[in-house]
Amino acid sequence: MQERPVHKFLEMICRGIDALNTMLGRGVAWLTVGVVLVVFINVLMRYMFHLSFVFMQELEWHLFAAIFLLGGGYTLCKDGHVRVDIFYQRLSPRGRAWLNLCGVLFFLLPGCYLVVTTSLPFVHSSFQMQEGSPDPGGIPLRFLLKAMIPLGFLLIALQGIAVGLRSLLTIAEGKNEE
Repeated sequence: MQERPVHKFLEMICRGIDALNTMLGRGVAWLTVGVVLVVFINVLMRYMFHLSFVFMQELEWHLFAAIFLLGGGYTLCKDGHVRVDIFYQRLSPRGRAWLNLCGVLFFLLPGCYLVVTTSLPFVHSSFQMQEGSPDPGGIPLRFLLKAMIPLGFLLIALQGIAVGLRSLLTIAEGKNEE
């Protein structure tokens, strides 16, 4: 069966979204090395030298938040999110596609929309006041971290669109065999 131009176009969109989240995911993976180093240095400083720095403690939280928020789309791209596979694994590819499409349309996209729309005023306010750490010696530019909230959920929503489009393509093909 020859692929129609619409199918090729939709698959091209999916590949573009995958490429974006894969590129960001690989970049974010390097932040995990940073978290490990910062935690190691914090522990070393605290127990060997009895020193603690607010900046370093906050850096742990900020790096972890960036990993979590910016890595969500990549995790979805690689099918790494938690799922109850009791029923899913027994379904045909077309049945899985229907379940994925319903999950994207009724749960993932509305959830992402809710987080993005409710976080934007919060982020806007933080940007306006150029919010930084309230603690002396803390990290300035906290508003940049807060901006990752809508960005991260936008990346998840984009990847959800790719999952939904691929599910539609699978459903449209009409294949039911394994």
